[in-house]
Amino acid sequence: MLLLGLDIGTSSVKVSIVDAQTQQCIVSAQYPETEAEIISKQSGWAEQSPQSWWQFAQQAILKAHASGKYNPKEIAAIGIAYQMHGLVLVDKNQQVLRDSIIWCDSRAVPYGDKAFAAIGEEKCLSCLLNSPGNFTAAKLAWVKENEPGIYSQVDKLMLPGDYIGMMLTGSITTSVSSLSEGIFWDFSKDQLSADVMNYFGFDTSVIPAVNEVFSEHGYVTSTVADALQLKAGIPVSYKAGDQPNNALSLNVLEPGEVAATAGTSGVIYGVSDVLAYDKQSRVNTFAHVNYTSEQKRLGILLCINGTGILNKWIKNIAGSTSSYVALNQAASGIKEGSENLYILPFGNGAERMLNNKLVGAHIHNIDLNKHTSAHLYRAGQEGIAFAFKYGLDIMRGNGMNPSVIRAGKTNMFLSSVFADAFVNITNTPVELYESDGSVGAALGAGIGANIFSTAKEAFSKMKRLQTIEPNGNKGYEGHYESWKKYLEKELGGA
Repeated sequence: MLLLGLDIGTSSVKVSIVDAQTQQCIVSAQYPETEAEIISKQSGWAEQSPQSWWQFAQQAILKAHASGKYNPKEIAAIGIAYQMHGLVLVDKNQQVLRDSIIWCDSRAVPYGDKAFAAIGEEKCLSCLLNSPGNFTAAKLAWVKENEPGIYSQVDKLMLPGDYIGMMLTGSITTSVSSLSEGIFWDFSKDQLSADVMNYFGFDTSVIPAVNEVFSEHGYVTSTVADALQLKAGIPVSYKAGDQPNNALSLNVLEPGEVAATAGTSGVIYGVSDVLAYDKQSRVNTFAHVNYTSEQKRLGILLCINGTGILNKWIKNIAGSTSSYVALNQAASGIKEGSENLYILPFGNGAERMLNNKLVGAHIHNIDLNKHTSAHLYRAGQEGIAFAFKYGLDIMRGNGMNPSVIRAGKTNMFLSSVFADAFVNITNTPVELYESDGSVGAALGAGIGANIFSTAKEAFSKMKRLQTIEPNGNKGYEGHYESWKKYLEKELGGA
């Protein structure tokens, strides 16, 4: 029996086919090969076409089929992971009304700030566990005020994964986890937030049917099945945002367990059973994939927008002909501290952990007679690790104290420079696994379709690849304090 997982990313769509019995990936495919476009009509804006996600998803599925390594008719369930916080709007005919305003778009910050003040900061934090900030509800408020003609046609709002589910099945559903990431959910009452809906003037009819994350969200239509060589009627049985899904893929489901990713953005995601919040909403609390009203499982999320995107920018600017492997090798030839070169990795929109300020990316202390491209490579990776340390200290101040962090051996964690800096500056061991978002989504589909009796069973064959322990390297500490002073100086002027 086979499971299909889709990961609707910002850069591309990835699909994996997983054997439910062995829990191993048979084949993965990605589309497009080059990074997908982010539309930025104004500074601080970021949009993508939902229709392009659907085209990419279809191409990725067909590309996986073309491997010939499995029979597509044996796929029994589909799971979807997706980039969080995006806004997709459709009319009553399920036609997209505008491009999606995605996670790193900053235009809605003032709308969230005004809602935070009007509803009441303490009420927002105790009930929503977050400020409305720059999340999906605030983005819809922006559309309501600035594009009333589009807003008047809205039948349903969706998160990106809900849209892909709709295209596969014709059904529109969401979940408490998805609504919480959009800041539509009142945790104190375990229901749609009347405060948010009333303040922004949203009609409850725009909210889709609310299902559990692990449940049947619809069934693949015959038209889609014919086009994608699948059986008609197979369920979409799991949908979750990419960070809750990444935690699932690392078997991070219980209180105290913590996951990290360092892809386009950087995330630390810990599970708690306490309805906790950060008083400044610098880290955010959402319903985890296994949240129920009877058994609270909350995901505490720290997000750094400018992570892998900074590493890519430096590569393109200073060494566009080099591979990431070559970049990492060059960085490893420079001593810790990058000879006093400092980089702040905050050039990809407003950073929530910095109180939604647009600090921007900065390079400090360039010595034209000493610093080379290799120094830039190392300083960039150290700056990203320092940003994780800064954010993890916020999480620690709110009671999240991980003894170990799980991560996939991918993206920035493929760099020994980054991994060493991360482990030593946070003083926290990292366990690395063969983990992938689309594989996690496939296993999630198996849970939702009752192919696995429990989540524990779905990850019973997961193997740790490597553990990286802090080695007592103190070379980063003074450098981090100097980096922090540069950051706080910029924050004072932001």
